Amino acid sequence: MAVYFDHRIEAPENSDVPIMLTWHSTIPLLAVASSSPATGGNVDLYLQQGEYVESCHVERPHQPAVLRWHPLKPVLAQGWENGEVVLLTHPSGDQTVLPSAHTASITLLEWSSFGSRLVTGDEMGVLAVWKLDARGKLQGNHLVKHEYNKPLTCCIFKPTSPGIDVAKLARASVSGDESALDMFSWKGAPMKMGPQEGLAFFVSTADGKVHSMDEHCKTNALLSVEGSIKKLFYLEKRDALAVVTDTLMLSQYTLGPEGGAHEFLKVKLSSKSGQNVDIVWTVNSLLITATGEQIVRLWDLERDDNDILSLDETLGFDRGEMINCVSYCAAKATLAAGTSHGRIAMWRMVVQPSSSRADTKALWKLQTPTEIEGNVTQLQWGSSQNLLAANNSKTALILCEHVMSAHFSQQVAAVQLTPTQLSISHFTTGVHLALQSDMHIKGVCVTKDSVTVWNGKVVTVYELLGTVLRNTGSFPCDSHVVAVHGENLYTVEPNRVQIRTPQGTVKQLLTFSKSEGNPALLNVCQSYLVVGTDTAHIRVFDLSRRDAKAHCSAKNLSDQIANLGALRTVKCNANGSQVSILISQVNGRPDHKVYFYDVEMDTVTHFDFFIGRPSSGVSQSEESEKQPFQGTEFSGRCPVSHFWDESEPRLFVCETVPVGSDSSSNSHLDMVDVSVVTLFCTQEHGLLLQDCYPKPLGLQALLALDVPYYYFSCKPGERDPGSTEASSLQTQPAAGAPGQSPHMVSRRALRDFVGLENCEKSTRDAMLNFSFYLTIGDMDEAFKSIKLIKSKAVWENMARMCVKTRQLDVARVCLGNMGNARAAKALREAEAEPEQEAQVAMLAIQLGMLEDAEKLYKSCQRYDLLNTFYQASGQWQQALETAEVHDRIHLRTTYYSYAKYLESMGDKTLALAYYEKSDTHRVEVPRMLQDDTSSLEIYVNKMKDKNIYKWWAQYLESQSDMDSALDFYDLAQDYLSLVRVHCYMGNIQEASQIANDTGDRAASYHLARHYEGHDDIKQAVHFYTRAQAYNNAIRLCKENGLDDQLMNLALLSNPEDMMEAACYYEEKGTHMDRAVALYHKAGYVSKALELAFATEQFAALELIAADLNESSDPALLARCSDFFISHSQYEKSVELLVAAKKYHQALELCLTQNLTITEELAERMTVTDAKDLSEEARKELLEKIADCCMRQGNYHLATKKYTQAGSKLKAMRALLKSGDTEKIIFFANVCRQKELFIMAANYLQSLDWRQNPEILKTIIGFYTKGRAPELLAGFYEACAQVEIDDYQNYEKALDALSEAFKCLSKSKDSSGGQQEVRLADLQHKITLIKKFVQIRRLYAEDADEAVRLCEALLDEPKLNPAVRVGDAFGFLVEHHCQQGNFQVAYHKLEELQKLLPSQNVKYYISQASLEALQKELGIPMERTGHSNSVKEEDEVEEDLNMS
Repeated sequence: MAVYFDHRIEAPENSDVPIMLTWHSTIPLLAVASSSPATGGNVDLYLQQGEYVESCHVERPHQPAVLRWHPLKPVLAQGWENGEVVLLTHPSGDQTVLPSAHTASITLLEWSSFGSRLVTGDEMGVLAVWKLDARGKLQGNHLVKHEYNKPLTCCIFKPTSPGIDVAKLARASVSGDESALDMFSWKGAPMKMGPQEGLAFFVSTADGKVHSMDEHCKTNALLSVEGSIKKLFYLEKRDALAVVTDTLMLSQYTLGPEGGAHEFLKVKLSSKSGQNVDIVWTVNSLLITATGEQIVRLWDLERDDNDILSLDETLGFDRGEMINCVSYCAAKATLAAGTSHGRIAMWRMVVQPSSSRADTKALWKLQTPTEIEGNVTQLQWGSSQNLLAANNSKTALILCEHVMSAHFSQQVAAVQLTPTQLSISHFTTGVHLALQSDMHIKGVCVTKDSVTVWNGKVVTVYELLGTVLRNTGSFPCDSHVVAVHGENLYTVEPNRVQIRTPQGTVKQLLTFSKSEGNPALLNVCQSYLVVGTDTAHIRVFDLSRRDAKAHCSAKNLSDQIANLGALRTVKCNANGSQVSILISQVNGRPDHKVYFYDVEMDTVTHFDFFIGRPSSGVSQSEESEKQPFQGTEFSGRCPVSHFWDESEPRLFVCETVPVGSDSSSNSHLDMVDVSVVTLFCTQEHGLLLQDCYPKPLGLQALLALDVPYYYFSCKPGERDPGSTEASSLQTQPAAGAPGQSPHMVSRRALRDFVGLENCEKSTRDAMLNFSFYLTIGDMDEAFKSIKLIKSKAVWENMARMCVKTRQLDVARVCLGNMGNARAAKALREAEAEPEQEAQVAMLAIQLGMLEDAEKLYKSCQRYDLLNTFYQASGQWQQALETAEVHDRIHLRTTYYSYAKYLESMGDKTLALAYYEKSDTHRVEVPRMLQDDTSSLEIYVNKMKDKNIYKWWAQYLESQSDMDSALDFYDLAQDYLSLVRVHCYMGNIQEASQIANDTGDRAASYHLARHYEGHDDIKQAVHFYTRAQAYNNAIRLCKENGLDDQLMNLALLSNPEDMMEAACYYEEKGTHMDRAVALYHKAGYVSKALELAFATEQFAALELIAADLNESSDPALLARCSDFFISHSQYEKSVELLVAAKKYHQALELCLTQNLTITEELAERMTVTDAKDLSEEARKELLEKIADCCMRQGNYHLATKKYTQAGSKLKAMRALLKSGDTEKIIFFANVCRQKELFIMAANYLQSLDWRQNPEILKTIIGFYTKGRAPELLAGFYEACAQVEIDDYQNYEKALDALSEAFKCLSKSKDSSGGQQEVRLADLQHKITLIKKFVQIRRLYAEDADEAVRLCEALLDEPKLNPAVRVGDAFGFLVEHHCQQGNFQVAYHKLEELQKLLPSQNVKYYISQASLEALQKELGIPMERTGHSNSVKEEDEVEEDLNMS
């Protein structure tokens, strides 16, 4: 909570009335313009506390018109009525008069964003633009001058787009962004760093026109509105221009790239006409107006929303008080308004936390007003957030914000109400006092006997005597902080602490070295004083003796705490063993840790509220480590204040706010989400969480901790809803105090002391020890500390404590000592729940801690139990919401329970709605309304529900209203009831029609019984049949000899009825075919067959045989089979033999009658059960089946059966006969047997393997896997011969023969020397082919040598077929033709012809060579190609051989 100290400006004597004031945007300088009709006007400058700056005084015989500060430099632009413009510089007081450009009163002055341009305008419409340097000095004459011929009213500079963020650009460049990297290069235009100054601006005139002027000072008419323009605003997010006229007409325009403006919104702002209007525009697009009414109007132009703020008389405002002016501080989110009665109202914007950012709406909270004299006509926030200037028509005042002082000690609390007033509460005596001081109070310190106040210049001490405050001393002192212990006062000055008497006499000095710094913080707890210095040193002094003694040496916290900027507050505990410290970091932000300095151990530990855990160096017991530090409700927070208990040295309390809040500006005081965290701090166990709970609503801030209470300051103007002791405090105003002041302090009992606030000290200590030992998990010590306590209230309080600590074993002991059997039973039953939180929640319910129970159920997500809890506690709306969102499985049950509750409360209308939601209305609503038949009838007709119709019809029937009952039975479509009532009334025809039309079985059955009772057998059978009560219909048919109907009914009925009907027919001896059919249909096949054979019903036998299968009697199957054989129905006979498992007979029948064995039949003959056949017999049977399939040409099925019989060779032979290459290859690979591989390879050789490389590879692979190198060698030889004969490719032939030689070399000789001969032959072939290949390769290098070698090769014995003679001669002929030796070539050709008289030599010689021979020698082709007559058949044969 803050107050404002008002400082009147130290204006010179005989100064005039101020007419305007303005703050500098960055420097605490206030400019005040005043005027007098007689002497003219003047402008003066003042500092932040109103100090007059004598050197900066400007006086003219004219009135000042406009003031405007330079945005960066201490230069003030002043416009006067005579058109003069003066630049005043602080602190030198230099005055620069701009060259005369205006002759009329100045109406506007506007600086550009960096102050390099100044725009001036007057009432005649003359506008001038001036250029200034970086120091704010004028550079020459005006840049441009325009005349608009109308008074100029407003001017705003257009904001520019922000410059490039160099840091982000650098990060992007490092991460590989090439475009960012290019921007750092020196090529092209220089990069624009940081924000750029906008030099374009807009100016408006009194006739409603707006002109734009670009950075080159070229003007252009932009838009026009009706009336004089009062304000111009620029909406950066929308890139739009807003215009407000003197009639408060708001227009918004979008600006085009070519300079045009398009209106997209026009609205009339509400206002009181004929009054001066104060309009404020904020950076977040908020338009605020004060028009001399009792309200402030707000328009949010971004969200198109509006709001109204009004004054509250309960906070001290008067009825009819008008608001004249407004000013908004964006940094503080505070709106200030000046009123006609000399008050300044302030609204603080509070953003309510919401799950959706889009839905958040700002709420404005009115603060306690600050009162000044006169009529406030102008307000403006200063460069500092804490400065506010006000003009009350008499003088100017500077209001400086000060956080209200408060202090608690020794059961006395003091809270500042106004700058000069304190509220003092003495909790021991119950006395409440109001202290009115004659100075602005900046600090207060209380003890049980005294109240000390100071303002930084004077310290005043008041003695507290019962209900009287007596001034005992006042002395000048510049100390900004004071502490009190007994009769001693402790003040600070550079490098020392002064110990003074209440009259100001210095008794002792506590000196600090230069390195230790200047004392800045003081705190006293019991008999110990802790001092914090501006260099982050702390010292603790013992005050228990006459003179203060050092309790420990100075501790430099900078060595222990990283990133330490300055100490914020220091506090010590009751025995001086621990000091808690809050710090600010180097960047000025508050740290989210609380540091603890252990005086005896000389160590510093901390508790980090951001992660919700203590420092890792703190020792903890096993039980304490189980505490749920992580994820608790105080993680992600920051401490703002801290206190030690005044008598218990272990107990520490801290007030925390979320990290995102600006705690340095005390805005946390208005936040809802403030938590109070209590810790135990000891050397042995470190920091232990004792409790954490949200600060109660209506309370301002934590003041102190004094077991058994927390003490809070209250919010002004708000009554504490949980306070009980405030009414018991007597208010006694001190001398000179203006009436009664509100109670400003409230206390709340600690969790462990609820209900024990007035207990004696021994009980209080026992409870503290119990809480401590319970926190560390030492159950033995916890029980020892309370074993002597007999009070049930204490045991109940400890049970409540167990809810927080979740110690159920301790809770059972507490419940036993309380004698609460019901709670103990409920807790024992709750142990069946798997979640500990659910068990603890039941304990909380039994102890009346309903909020805790609710939180526990939510934390373990047991929404079913939470739903039950809400219902039991009467919170039906919460129960319904829980069921609808989380516990939908119990949604209808919840609706039903709520409906029962509403019915019990007499709210039948709402109960009816929830009965419908629970889907129980068909029974419950008629029951509920049965006493109100008229309402029930209306409900029945309204709902149109069949069940309700039926209920109502039954009710009418019970009332003997049969006709109405029939109508409602008809609406309910209850045909049984309709038929029943019609039978009762004797309307048999209508009943029969209903039963026939609807086919309702129940109705038909009832009607059949009725007909049977009246001996109408035909109708009875008919309706029994429609009711599907066939046994009754059969009974009547048998009794009455209706044999024809009996057969049809028996076939429709179940097997038992069929059996009975068949027996009936058999006994009667007639219709034996019907008996056989019924026996068969009923499943008695053997009986049906016997009867069929006995009566020779062959047609029936065929029908019965169709249903026979393996499960039938084998003898019966054989008998049927013989029957079909005798009638030449062999296929049916085979199926029956297979079903009878007479497989050999079935096979013989298939062979003799040449029946095709299908795959299905073969599978049925394949025995899988070892019980039917032995393994050998099974294989024999399978082979017989396969043999039969082979004979029939079904090779695939034969392969399958051979495989199942284990005869893979026969299976492969069958597969080879099928010619299915793919399956042959697959079968060989699966079986992996040598013989099968060889068989498959031999088969594949019969295929066209020359054209299919895959088959070639498969052949080689199969011979290799079959370990048949001789066969593989033979295959390679065949490959080589193919290469020679077909392709003349001796290289590949050589490779193939080499592979054949390798394979043959690996095989064992089992042929008696034949292998050696074969190897020699292969080697001879390889040698010859190798020579021929070398001759071909040598020809390119040495043709003659190649020819010689080729002729020598022809002399080799057994040259053919290794190297074909034709290929050798062809080589020579080709050579001689190329050399031009055609005669030699011809002789070689003739020689070849002689050697191969039966072959066509053209095959060995190219066509080009033959044509060359014919051309050169003139020999016809016929002669060269055919010297001897060869028959055409031989040529054809040769061609075939070559192919």
